[in-house]
Amino acid sequence: MNTPLRRLATVVLVMFVGLMASATWVQYVQADRLNNDSRNVRTLYREFGNARGPIVVAGEAVALSTPVEDSYGYQRSYTNGDLYSTMTGFYSVVNGRSELERAANAELTGRGDQLFFSRIRDLVTGRQPEGAAVETTLVPAAQQAALDGLGGQQGAVVAIEPSTGKILALVSTPGFDPNALASHDTKAAGAAYQALSSAEGNPLRSKATQERYPPGSTFKLITAAAALESGQYTVDSTLPAPERLTLPQTTATIGNFGGGGCGSDPITLADAVRISCNTAFGQLGLNVGSDALLEQAERFGFNDPDLTIPMLVADSVFPEEMDGPVTAQSAIGQRDVQATPMQMAMVSAAIANGGRLMTPYIVQTVRSADLQRVSETEPELYSTAVSPGTAASLRDMMVGVVDSGSGTSAKISGVQVAGKTGTAQTADGQAPHAWFTAFAPADAPRVAVAVFVKNGGNAGDEATGGRIAAPIAKAVIQAVLGQ
Repeated sequence: MNTPLRRLATVVLVMFVGLMASATWVQYVQADRLNNDSRNVRTLYREFGNARGPIVVAGEAVALSTPVEDSYGYQRSYTNGDLYSTMTGFYSVVNGRSELERAANAELTGRGDQLFFSRIRDLVTGRQPEGAAVETTLVPAAQQAALDGLGGQQGAVVAIEPSTGKILALVSTPGFDPNALASHDTKAAGAAYQALSSAEGNPLRSKATQERYPPGSTFKLITAAAALESGQYTVDSTLPAPERLTLPQTTATIGNFGGGGCGSDPITLADAVRISCNTAFGQLGLNVGSDALLEQAERFGFNDPDLTIPMLVADSVFPEEMDGPVTAQSAIGQRDVQATPMQMAMVSAAIANGGRLMTPYIVQTVRSADLQRVSETEPELYSTAVSPGTAASLRDMMVGVVDSGSGTSAKISGVQVAGKTGTAQTADGQAPHAWFTAFAPADAPRVAVAVFVKNGGNAGDEATGGRIAAPIAKAVIQAVLGQ
């Protein structure tokens, strides 16, 4: 063989080996990722060709698939779409999946591991494959109360059953109607997605689980917990409470809401929680120290990037390295501290449950198409956030907030409510965020709730957590308690 032919043969061989390697990489190594990519149109055709399982709330399907006469075979539709969109998300030919439609896709399509025997049965019998039903933990009355309470304001509400971690309400506003995105008219579905993506308030992104905000004074529960857990403080311990606290190593200061004092100087820890005294808690943070604050925050769930419900929850952030000024500002929930409403509901739920934080979850049961239960979520301990004694002290102080402090708008006749307000400063020129987190009944808790209203909602610069967020929490608690 002459030299030119040898060279040509070598090039062809190299190209052949490269082609085989590329095909092997795509068809074997990348196969699972490509099959599960929401942009894979073939995957969507295959999924739409089978009956997708329903998403169920209190026995009623709020997302379901019905047969249609087109190339897809089934149409996804949503009842009460605006009410449940934060939980269901959407399932779209054009735009893929979001929220529970994405997180529980394996179950809804019938391809989950726990449905293996159902798939074998369908193969043997020739039965048309069907997805499983995903039954959620949401309480319709609580969900409606949360949505009604937020109204036209941007914000979020999360309610949790403290003893189990069941999520009873999950609302982010503005919401959206998933039906527009589920349309088989690809042009219309794409246009609907683009409109929602650019809409004010970003309806497609959950403020309850995907967005983080400064928690303001609701974080004082964690600072108080760190102080009590240290063994150096009790509810009756006194703290300095000047009108302004000068931060160490700087001329900057921390002031109290409204610019005044806290009624007395010094002030007890219980009263500092009750009226939400910034200067007392800034000093308390300095006394306790950044390491103790970080440890306590993480025991409540901060800095955890792996929390799922099963939708992924953005990790709430407490800084790991702080100097004195940052420590004082962080102790009152400002500076670099960021939290999701889910996180602040978890804080109250842990206190309500005697210090035991249960992992939050929204899927209760998965049932095959023949209604056989194939999986059931069991309550699981996330962490022991505080001791039972500390939890009891925090509960008593939170009761004082609602009985005679900054959270009296959450009072419920015949029910003792434990709560904490928060009014979080944001960027210059923007109104503060309004927060409230609570649980009830205080002596036998059945629900813990966090309410977040972005930039004070309708009240704007006049907003406080007690005025704007507390009444929403009250309504949600009443809905859960059946009042």
